[in-house]
Amino acid sequence: MLSAGANLIVLGWHNVRPTWCFPAAPGAGEKGLEQQLKMLRTLANVVPLESALRDLMEGRPLPPRAVAITFDDGYADNLELAGPILRRLGLPATCFLVPGILNGDTSPWWERLAFAFTEATADQLEWKDAIHALPDREQRYSVFKRVAEDLKLVDRHERDAAIDDLTERLAPTGTYDLRSQFLDWDGARKLQEYMTIGSHTMYHAILSRESAQAQHDDLAESRRQLRDRLGADIDVLAYPNGKRVDYTADTIAAAEKAGYAYSITTRNGRTTRDAAPHEIPRWVMNPHRGPVDFAKIVKHLVRSRAA
Repeated sequence: MLSAGANLIVLGWHNVRPTWCFPAAPGAGEKGLEQQLKMLRTLANVVPLESALRDLMEGRPLPPRAVAITFDDGYADNLELAGPILRRLGLPATCFLVPGILNGDTSPWWERLAFAFTEATADQLEWKDAIHALPDREQRYSVFKRVAEDLKLVDRHERDAAIDDLTERLAPTGTYDLRSQFLDWDGARKLQEYMTIGSHTMYHAILSRESAQAQHDDLAESRRQLRDRLGADIDVLAYPNGKRVDYTADTIAAAEKAGYAYSITTRNGRTTRDAAPHEIPRWVMNPHRGPVDFAKIVKHLVRSRAA
């Protein structure tokens, strides 16, 4: 049994509004996120991520039922919707940003691909030696999810080339609009009024698919750009996708060499005083989850016997 103040739960969100990749009813995300954060304020003690990790690992106690809030990727609604909700509720949070997206040098591949499938005019797609019918939006989304999982298994250059090819073959109506969904550097600076900033890599590559040198270059450049452009200490990294297969010993070595103190995964669990600093667990949340369902999850996570 863990004593009070001996562990930390990290929760992570992405978008608030519905997106090509994460469809939902209009307005559900904003309403749902506010309900969820209100529950967290009632059921837990919400603490700043970086200082909580530092205190925990240096032996200083945290409040009982300590929870840290995070967001990934830099969706524009993190500034427009999540930030004001956090301020109204007086809650700290950290947002992990991708300089390549802020620069416009790269697109969020998962959203660009989802757009191409959602707006496809092609009635079928050949993929992995199979023909997939695309008769309606539901089936197109199902095939998109299958293809997206396949593309997580290759390096970013191969993945981007595949998405270029897929987009040409799917022939979507219109063009994917990056800035309608994601922050630029001006937005990132404004976001600092609501959240602290961490790194989510330079180009949102699945790090384990890259060479050791490419991983180091990516992580070092992401940290440098975020520090230089935002004037912030960037000491926490979140691995893209973040499952155990998505980072390796080379990744951890690259993160340490680049100067990050902590790295965040998406592996469920609690962070204790003896946790590996570059394998911090995190629970991925959904702003569209109903309040009753979310309350059950949170109560399970912060139950007093594991406070």
